[in-house]
Amino acid sequence: MTEASLDAAVTQPGEDFSRVALTAEAVQLLRKLWTQHGPLMFHQSGGCCDGSSPMCYPAGEFLTGDADVLLGLFDIADGVQPQPLEFWMSREQFNYWSHTHLTVDVVQGRGSGFSVEAPEGKRFLIRSTLMVWPA
Repeated sequence: MTEASLDAAVTQPGEDFSRVALTAEAVQLLRKLWTQHGPLMFHQSGGCCDGSSPMCYPAGEFLTGDADVLLGLFDIADGVQPQPLEFWMSREQFNYWSHTHLTVDVVQGRGSGFSVEAPEGKRFLIRSTLMVWPA
C-alpha cells in the first residue's frame, strides 16, 4: 500500500483531524485530469460494484445535498494557482465509515465509465484504516 501524501483540510464541525487523504499517485493523476476537465470533485457512495469506489467528476457535475457529507477539502495545486477539490460521501455511507480514515489511491484497471479517470486505464480506490480515539 502506498503512503498518503496529502491530507484533506478538516471540514466536519468539532473535529480537528483529517478523515481523508490522497496518495502521491492520486495527486499526480488528479492534476493531469484537472488540466483535461477543469475543477474536480469526489463523491463516495455506498453502492455496489463501481458504486463503492470513489467517483471523480468535474466539479458541480454531481449534485450534493442534505443526503451528503463534505468529508474533506484538498488543494492539489502544483504551485501555480489553487486547485480545490472537495471529497463528498453519502450520509448513509458516512454512518458506516465514521470510524475510519480513508486514503484515495490509484491502481491499474478500468473503473466506472462515469468517473473521469476511466479512459486513463486507471481507477481510484479507497484504502481504509480504523481510527482510534483516546479513552
